[in-house]
Amino acid sequence: MKFRPDVPAEVVFCVVAVCWIGFGGILFFGKKGAAKVEKKRDLKSHFGFLLQCLAYAICFTFYRPYFSPFVAMSRAWEVVLAGVTIAIAIASEWLCFAAARALGRQWALVARVIEGHELIEQGPYALVRNPIYLAMIGMLLAIGMAVSRWPALVAALVVFFAGNEIRIRSEEKLLREAFGAKFDGYARRVPSVFPRLL
Repeated sequence: MKFRPDVPAEVVFCVVAVCWIGFGGILFFGKKGAAKVEKKRDLKSHFGFLLQCLAYAICFTFYRPYFSPFVAMSRAWEVVLAGVTIAIAIASEWLCFAAARALGRQWALVARVIEGHELIEQGPYALVRNPIYLAMIGMLLAIGMAVSRWPALVAALVVFFAGNEIRIRSEEKLLREAFGAKFDGYARRVPSVFPRLL
């Protein structure tokens, strides 16, 4: 029996692939505009970053047949899931771009504080303290639903959240040292990764 690609799965794959390339572009161009001289860095965040990368690798390594549905379901539910996946991918790319733009020269892949560092509280940072990590979670979900098997996506999310926790602790330790009570007030007002619904 000849394999026939599934149209919703094909569309999801293509949109998520474009968003993944866009994500890479944000990382590349964000790094080019970042400040070169730093005041302080926390090397523990490197380990967290490696775990986050491993989570993406799990999704790409344990892939399902291309252009096949994420799980067995009716065509109507498959179209709904395709729409949700596409929306997550596009929203995640926009959120990453908006957050990187708000950070400007303070943008970095790992935890650091630069000379003249400012506490950014506007744009996406008014909703969550770590919008880039929220965007990365969204992209991981979209990639998993586009190409991975569901058990691999679950494992990837566990690994990602472990890395996420390490990075957040490292970054927020530096920010508390740099901004003291100002950061504590910001942390009380604004949730870490997931926005409040009310």
